[in-house]
Amino acid sequence: MAHAGRSVLVVEDDDDVRAALTTLLELHGYTVREATNGREALAHLADPSAICLILLDLFMPDMNGWTFRTEQMKDPRVAHIPVVVISADASAAKRAVSTGVIAALTKPVEFETLLQVVGEHC
Repeated sequence: MAHAGRSVLVVEDDDDVRAALTTLLELHGYTVREATNGREALAHLADPSAICLILLDLFMPDMNGWTFRTEQMKDPRVAHIPVVVISADASAAKRAVSTGVIAALTKPVEFETLLQVVGEHC
């Protein structure tokens, strides 16, 4: 059940959460790239054709998800890549929908919901 050619970019500063998301996606045949903050995530977008979806935490050090999303939307090469916000703060996740994200999920994430959203875009 491999999903060849493109990766899910997981942007999450919590090592345990990032590892759990990566493991779940890899077990379902997805290739995963990881970033611990928005600045690292922007570096992964140097080859935008390689990313099919971004899973984005909002509250991270160095560059948070809000700033990452602003920078992503400024760049026409990567603005089209769909983003799913994942946050422990339900109100922040709801506010993130106004930035054009395709979904906002709260932690702990329902794995079936996450896999459904990822499957629609990858």
